Amino acid sequence: MSSNNSQVPTGLHNGRTVYYVFGRYPKHPDGDSYPVLDLVLCHGDLLNADHEYVHENKSVKGFGSYGDVLIRDRKMYVVPTPFHLLDGVAHQQTLILPAESQPGAGFLRVGEFCRREAPQLIVGYTFDLKTNAIRPRGIPNPGAGREHPFCAWRLRGSPAQAVLMRSPRAVDEELQGGEGHAGS
Repeated sequence: MSSNNSQVPTGLHNGRTVYYVFGRYPKHPDGDSYPVLDLVLCHGDLLNADHEYVHENKSVKGFGSYGDVLIRDRKMYVVPTPFHLLDGVAHQQTLILPAESQPGAGFLRVGEFCRREAPQLIVGYTFDLKTNAIRPRGIPNPGAGREHPFCAWRLRGSPAQAVLMRSPRAVDEELQGGEGHAGS
């Protein structure tokens, strides 16, 4: 699976389990060094539990005054990082797994939380080339309200600060600024 923002994140791709690594480092270096301040390794289902969507880039010909310009619809997916979704991961090293998974000996569970599926699914959009307006088209999500449980883990001996799911409202308010998304 591609590690860029041109693919929808997911916890399963071609029969393989997918994990994502998120790390943050200081804006200003300490000399020639950029130390990692915190690190989250998470199962892809934390970001998106849908395993069915297949990404494809499409195009349309005939744009422009001469009718020979191709418009390529190259989607970009921007997801909130675990640093936006969760409290308690800053300045720590944290592993996030589906609740039914166990990391093995040497780990201490430091949190249990759920992600809940949204009421609507975006299944399409239209884009107006004159006004630059984009309009989503949604349908009711058949899995609306379904909870996906996860556990947060740290190596024994690490700080046991609890990891908690942030409220959707707090995440939305913070993300309005556009910072902290994967690929931004």
